[in-house]
Amino acid sequence: MIAIVDYGMGNIHSVKKALEAMGGKTVVTNKHADLKKAAKIVLPGVGAFGDAVRELEKLGLAEAIREQIRDKKIFLGICLGMHLLFDTSEESVGLKGLGVFAGGVKKFSAADHLKVPHMGWNQIEFRNTACPLFKGLADDSSVYFCHSYYPQPKDTGLVAAATDYGIEFASILWEDNVFATQFHPEKSQGIGLKILENFVKL
Repeated sequence: MIAIVDYGMGNIHSVKKALEAMGGKTVVTNKHADLKKAAKIVLPGVGAFGDAVRELEKLGLAEAIREQIRDKKIFLGICLGMHLLFDTSEESVGLKGLGVFAGGVKKFSAADHLKVPHMGWNQIEFRNTACPLFKGLADDSSVYFCHSYYPQPKDTGLVAAATDYGIEFASILWEDNVFATQFHPEKSQGIGLKILENFVKL
């Protein structure tokens, strides 16, 4: 069973539908007991970092997620769900994230002549071809992004794939049992579904 964390902020229906299309059995939940029983956990997200942190803390899910990650449960963070894995975000200064990955989340700069948010299709370039999410994918595959902030991990060894948008940023992170995507695999058509299929089969 794959537990999809419901904290009131995310396109949960799309994620659920995509995972189930790839053979996953899912439960949408905000209960610690369900996270504990699940084989895998997905943390989706659309919205603001600060609001998300406050909701996770209020529901008692922040420590529950950290606990399951420490226990080596297979985990996927999507978009805001990726950002929440970090210590901090420029979107909500003074609030702490889950602290799974050291580093922070930065905002794209309009001063760099970038259109913000970064929205639409862009390529992912493999940095670690051993990442199991890449099985059956070609390097430079295109996926769908919609974000104004991007992750900046202290350990660049976590970067499994990167994307160029005026600057290069991490678009897939991977460490042991934890995976995270800056893009939305559930909106990325065949490529995204293949990534989710690989996740389901882990």
